[in-house]
Amino acid sequence: MSWQAYVDSQLLATKKVTKAAIHGHDGNVWATSAGFSVNNTEMATLIAAFKDPSGIRANGLRIGSVKYIALRADDRSIYGKSGSSGVVCVKTKQTILIGTYDDPIQPGEATKVVENLADFLINSAY
Repeated sequence: MSWQAYVDSQLLATKKVTKAAIHGHDGNVWATSAGFSVNNTEMATLIAAFKDPSGIRANGLRIGSVKYIALRADDRSIYGKSGSSGVVCVKTKQTILIGTYDDPIQPGEATKVVENLADFLINSAY
């Protein structure tokens, strides 16, 4: 399966994720949904936050030009909230999955979809 197929069929097709992207640990885009872009600065901040989340805990996190308040941040998962929208970022062995959601999607619904794909990729050595 191509990386774009994971974005399209495993994330967006669930209707529990509004926009999604898969990046490598170097920040390069592997696949993304139409009209969704995470710039280099945002990606660098996200990558650094998996090692030391203190910066995003204090200042929030920007993804796709939207500022999110960090709700959870550890070496695997970073969750953020912006009004009735949110972001779920999960690091696997080789990738960083990013999924956003908007009202009426519940945070737990989006989180489950992104985390499940991450588990699958980790078990597949990605």
